[in-house]
Amino acid sequence: MNKRGNLIIVSGPSGVGKGSITEIVRNIDENISFSVSATTRLPRKGEVDGKHYYFIDKEQFLDRLNKGEFLEYNEHFDNYYGTLKSEVDKFLSQGKDVILDIEVVGAKKLKDSGVKAIFVFVLPPSLNELKRRIKNRGSESEEMLEKRIERALMEVSYINHYDYYVINENLEQSSNDLLNIIKVNRSRVNNEINVVIDNILSV
Repeated sequence: MNKRGNLIIVSGPSGVGKGSITEIVRNIDENISFSVSATTRLPRKGEVDGKHYYFIDKEQFLDRLNKGEFLEYNEHFDNYYGTLKSEVDKFLSQGKDVILDIEVVGAKKLKDSGVKAIFVFVLPPSLNELKRRIKNRGSESEEMLEKRIERALMEVSYINHYDYYVINENLEQSSNDLLNIIKVNRSRVNNEINVVIDNILSV
């Protein structure tokens, strides 16, 4: 019997580097999987359907929502984002840890519902650096940039709902910080310790 994997919720402002950090962590540790979320927004340059997101239209999203297929969902800048239960359970049942990149409101809903997870917030080293990173995308108008900065300030106000934080000043260091958080939590004594003991004592 496999010990069930841990669920890791990662949040932070748009442009802070969550995607880059989680990708590096997954490449280092093969026991970590990434749950691909569904969204109604259009793909950005370089994004691949089924790898970065499942890109679906609003009608499909709402249909799956009504069928209870989402662990959580949220509306963000007129687009829907949601975590598919099937994606998460597939990996957790195999004993793999699963990283979810979830917006702060959705993360709070999960925590309030009692879902067992490790909640990690990624911070930028400064607001000016966050602005620079968003500008470098080349996909945001000045108006949208200001909206994202306003939202970033709101999102940071949620940090007390998280268990850990990582400051993404250096990508390699912040990736190691997240990986260490995940590794430490694998060894915590919890309700699954009996599975570990049974595996050790089995002949």
